[in-house]
Amino acid sequence: MACVLFLVAAAGIAIYLANVARDLPDYAVLNSYAPPVTTRVHAGNGALMAEYAKEKRLFLPIQAIPDRVKAAFLSAEDKNFYNHPGVDLTGLGRAILVNLQNFGSGRRPVGASTITQQVAKNFLLSSDQTIDRKIKEAILSFRIEQAYSKDKILELYLNEIFFGMNSYGIAGAALTYFNKSVTELTVAEAAYLASLPKGPANYHPFRHPEAALERRNWVIDRMVENGYVSQSDGAEAKKQPLGVTARSNGPSLFASDYFAEAVRRQLIDQYGEKVLYEGGLSVRTSLDPQMQLAARKALQDGLVTYDERRGFHGAIKQIDANGDWGKALADIPALSDVPEWRLAVVLAVSDDNVDIGLQPAKDGSGKVAADRLRGTIDAKNMQWAYRSADGSRKTAKSPAGVLSPGDVIYVEKLGDDASTSYRLRQPPKVQGGLVAMDPKTGRVLAMVGGFSYGQSEFNRATQAMRQPGSSFKPFVYAAAMDNGYTPASVIMDAPIEIVSGGQVWKPENYGGEVGGPSTLRSGIEHSRNLMTVRLANDLGMNIVAEYAERFGIYDHMLPVLSMSLGAGDTTVLRMVSAYSVIANGGKQIKPTLIDRIQDRYGKTIFKHEERLCEGCNAGDWQNQEEPNVVDNRETVLDPMTAYQITSMMQGVIQRGTAAGKIDLGGRDVAGKTGTTNDEKDAWFVGFTPDLVAGLYMGFDTPAPLGRGGTGGGLSAPIFNEFMQAAVKDMPESKFVIPQGMNLIPIDRKTGMAAADGDPNTIVEAFKPGTGPADSFSVIGMDSTMAPEEILKTSPQANQAVQTGTPGLF
Repeated sequence: MACVLFLVAAAGIAIYLANVARDLPDYAVLNSYAPPVTTRVHAGNGALMAEYAKEKRLFLPIQAIPDRVKAAFLSAEDKNFYNHPGVDLTGLGRAILVNLQNFGSGRRPVGASTITQQVAKNFLLSSDQTIDRKIKEAILSFRIEQAYSKDKILELYLNEIFFGMNSYGIAGAALTYFNKSVTELTVAEAAYLASLPKGPANYHPFRHPEAALERRNWVIDRMVENGYVSQSDGAEAKKQPLGVTARSNGPSLFASDYFAEAVRRQLIDQYGEKVLYEGGLSVRTSLDPQMQLAARKALQDGLVTYDERRGFHGAIKQIDANGDWGKALADIPALSDVPEWRLAVVLAVSDDNVDIGLQPAKDGSGKVAADRLRGTIDAKNMQWAYRSADGSRKTAKSPAGVLSPGDVIYVEKLGDDASTSYRLRQPPKVQGGLVAMDPKTGRVLAMVGGFSYGQSEFNRATQAMRQPGSSFKPFVYAAAMDNGYTPASVIMDAPIEIVSGGQVWKPENYGGEVGGPSTLRSGIEHSRNLMTVRLANDLGMNIVAEYAERFGIYDHMLPVLSMSLGAGDTTVLRMVSAYSVIANGGKQIKPTLIDRIQDRYGKTIFKHEERLCEGCNAGDWQNQEEPNVVDNRETVLDPMTAYQITSMMQGVIQRGTAAGKIDLGGRDVAGKTGTTNDEKDAWFVGFTPDLVAGLYMGFDTPAPLGRGGTGGGLSAPIFNEFMQAAVKDMPESKFVIPQGMNLIPIDRKTGMAAADGDPNTIVEAFKPGTGPADSFSVIGMDSTMAPEEILKTSPQANQAVQTGTPGLF
């Protein structure tokens, strides 16, 4: 009877196991294991700029994981891992015994899952606490052990498990908790990470530090017991603090926020969100970190200088300054990407200074630090605030007329770390965007989309559609140079009326003055609107529109005369790209933020560089010529025209609207100012032979910048500050004069050949077959003035008539 009962029971168990095994998932999928992996974005020098992931995970081969890290996890989870066949029968028996002893006590049952069983559960099964699932787990574990090596199973486990703080896998956890690579982990750090899979929330380093420390020390003891660590090393490791330095979720590279977000948007457009957040891409961008810092500082300095001249906007908030003000102040969000500034609360105000309390820090659990640091703002360090920006009060005479106790303000430390002296600051209301680019490749080297990403995520370098104003004029003149005009061509600078559809348009020069007949060079140097309109009218706006679209400024430009003055909306990035074509001698530019993208396996799936290199992959040296990089980009502008426009824009800086604003220590530099109607936007775009940069300033809701709010007055100094820092370590180079171009001295007013000794002489560049005019002729003159009026306004014209020079009219 016993034998029969045994056989019946065995048959029942066999049938049950067969039924359970029938529905088991295919463990062969482990061969194609491709978990969600973090996409990492790097600057041009390799520095980590940003990470994007739904699960923070970096896949790491088992060979790259140090023995001490493996030992920590084996000691914590499965010390017999390399000896059992998938299920640890000894451990299972011990767990059953403990659970029988605890039966009815309310304690949670003790598990005995091996690492192989956890792999089976995590990859192939659910987490249901049922007998069926445990049986399936055991069966799969035996099969997995037969199909894969122990190292492969451990590799799967260490790369898959969850560690808390949205980190998955040992490599991701090392970065999240200690900001280290796995190879840098100490015994104590490895032991703490090994303690987390059992319950990350239970051993949180900030919420439950005592439990975390106790669990870590227990793992260290198991490592000593199992012979992985000596007694002395174990004792030393247990003395160490947890040492968790939780990694920030934001960009790792300072000041790269706007750039990183622009890259993220491009990756989503190109590959989709799933690939970005799970695909494990390795992205190498074109960002130059040092140049980015210089761009950020220059734009911030310009915005703050303008804003402070307008006056004080008032306190950010009011809190109770009596008692412990630290908690209330700590809860106010500060500008995280402007670490030079700190929030502070006004504690007391006098005619001489302001006593302030600085915002205390918070730890990872949100607990406010106990220290209450204080400082002082002297009256001289806040005099700019005596004027109210909104005009709500008369000009104050001391700090007491500006601030009150409880006002929350921004301050910036003056002097060294030990100083307690501060300066009053305020986030500016005016904004702007700046882009710097390599004109030869189109690589964007720096990008700033506003004063602070924490203040506003809107990227004014790529997303803001603004009127470029006079900074568009070089492209009107470039179209003219390509269509028979020369820099010495003379155009009438006088009032003009354009009648269209019954409407009369009367453009004016900035300031309202006119100069009479003037050369194209003079027109661009002094940014003459009336000359530009006449030139565009004579040339034809269809040609101007075609050039604007060819340079990428607009996709479709309306061919109306007002567009010749930059009345259409475009972006800073597009304008800088267009100027790069002029700077590089006429070659087409494809602006890029990304140099190369590799997938999780290291295969390059995108690269910006499209030039071909003949002979670069030669197997050996056989006295062949050096490899030649073939520039197969389209030429969109005659190189001679590019030089003529460059030379004319050098004059903008030497004699024109940016005179006295740009000083790069003798380097060749060209550029153009831009100011829109009612001074709502102030532009400057310029370049050296190796770097192009452009920016605008303006309110997000366009409004007048006020008197002097021009490209030359506001934006050119920002350009100058940035370029001085950006080019200081670059080798000095000159603008290249194309072969065959003729340099001829001319009279800067009449455009005709200059007489010997004429003090009004300038050397002008002419294409072969062209040169100074033999007679003084004026384009567009007859549409505005009678000949006798021309003689009154233009001494040069009058002289030409008196000397009998033909062709005046």
